[in-house]
Amino acid sequence: MEQEVKEKITAAADDLFMRLGIRSVTMDDVAGELAMSKKTLYLYFDNKDNLVTAVAERHLRMEKEEFCLIAEHAENAIDELHRIAKCLRDHISKMNPSTLYDIQKYHSTAWNHYLSFKNSFIRGNVEKNIKRGKQEGYFREDLDEAILARFRVEQVQMIFDQKIFPPDQFSFADVQLQLFDHFVHGLLTESGKELYQNFQKEEAKSLLT
Repeated sequence: MEQEVKEKITAAADDLFMRLGIRSVTMDDVAGELAMSKKTLYLYFDNKDNLVTAVAERHLRMEKEEFCLIAEHAENAIDELHRIAKCLRDHISKMNPSTLYDIQKYHSTAWNHYLSFKNSFIRGNVEKNIKRGKQEGYFREDLDEAILARFRVEQVQMIFDQKIFPPDQFSFADVQLQLFDHFVHGLLTESGKELYQNFQKEEAKSLLT
C-alpha cells in the first residue's frame, strides 16, 4: 500500500515537473494535484529534494525500459533511430526546457542519477546502435562509435543549456530535432540515407492521415 501511494505521488510530481519545470512546482502544488494534505505528502517524502530524486529515478527507469524495447523490436539500426526520434518528439512535447537545468542547479542527488544514466546506459546504447549500423552497411565503416557516443550524449545535454540556446531565441523542440537529424546524417552510407529518408516519408504520410 505504501509503495502504491509513493508511486502515485511520484507519477503526479513527474507530470507537474515535466510541464511546469521543477523550480516552479512546490510541495503544496503536488499535494493539491493529488487532493492530498501536505502533512500526508510529507509522510512519504521528507522534502522536495527527496521527491525530485524519486521522480528522477522513476523517469529514468521508464526511459530505460522504453529504449530497451525500441532496440529489441527495431528491424535494423535505421529503424531504431527512427523510433528513437519519435520517442524524442513525444518526450519534448511534454517537457519544460528548464527541467534539466533545475535538476543540475538545485538537486545534486537527482543530477548524479541523470549523469550515471547518461554516461552508462545512453552512451552504451549509442555505441551498440552504431556498431549495428556498420554491420548492416547503413553506417560508415570509418566511424569510431566510442567517440561518437560520447559526442552524442554531450550534445543532448548541451541542448538544455540555456546559455547556449536561450529559450527566448530558440525553440527547444527545434534544437533537439535539428541536432538529432544532423547527427544521424553524419553516420549514414548512401543506402542508409535512402532507408532513413524512406522512414521519414512514411512518417510524414502518417501525420497527414
